[in-house]
Amino acid sequence: MSPDDYCQQKTAQSGSSFYYSFLFLPPERRRAITALYAFCREVDDTVDECTDESIARIKLAWWRKEIANMYEGQQTHPVTQALQPHLAPYNLQQQHLQAIIDGMEMDLNQTRYLDYTALSKYCWHVASVVGILSASIFGATKQETLQYAEKLGHAFQLTNIIRDVGEDARKGRIYLPVNELQQFNVTAADLLNARHTENFEKLMAFQAARAQKVYDEAFALLPKEDRRAQRPGLMMSAIYRTLLTEVEADGFHVLTQRISLTPIRKLWLAWKTYIRG
Repeated sequence: MSPDDYCQQKTAQSGSSFYYSFLFLPPERRRAITALYAFCREVDDTVDECTDESIARIKLAWWRKEIANMYEGQQTHPVTQALQPHLAPYNLQQQHLQAIIDGMEMDLNQTRYLDYTALSKYCWHVASVVGILSASIFGATKQETLQYAEKLGHAFQLTNIIRDVGEDARKGRIYLPVNELQQFNVTAADLLNARHTENFEKLMAFQAARAQKVYDEAFALLPKEDRRAQRPGLMMSAIYRTLLTEVEADGFHVLTQRISLTPIRKLWLAWKTYIRG
């Protein structure tokens, strides 16, 4: 299996909404974004699938060194072998790839976030940076486009947090800010015990309204000149925002189930966004 094949398989198996937007890219950009996404999956799986925290830290340290080696042309992993040829053409910065690893390590260091400022720092590391790198691969010509991508990544992560409240709680992680739980009189025990209350619905409506606002702020930053090149991000937005709307329409029943869109619906949303330009 070639490095590109490895990344393609890793990305396709994830079932992520991102995969559907990659299908519409020219081959070279598609290979680059697939390699980037495979890297994100590798380091994310290191934390999520490793039951021994010390082993997870060792693996993340290995990835830090592997990324540094990649910029010296001494990569050994299939993912870095696939990603390395795209570093210079798309101006992919090592500091951004290392920042993603920092974000994964944050999941080992803390399971609660005191306020939205603290949560935003986490979102920047695990999602906004990915947005910046992705926009560079898609073809950003304006600084505002990178700002748009940074904010869009933040909106995606907020959507993920809303969708995964129950699943994350069962893993011992609560990303909803502590001061906002207190504001709506929802306890960590409510989440851990899947108690769906009126207060919980109000809390989640507050979270969703903020996510929707961040989407709007992101779109306002995208320059007209780069809109066509950035269609993959807009496709992801169509999928993620539809998901958020579905969660809202379902009354935020996210403590006991994981609401998702079918593959055919994701593909349809991606296609509609693509032809709209």
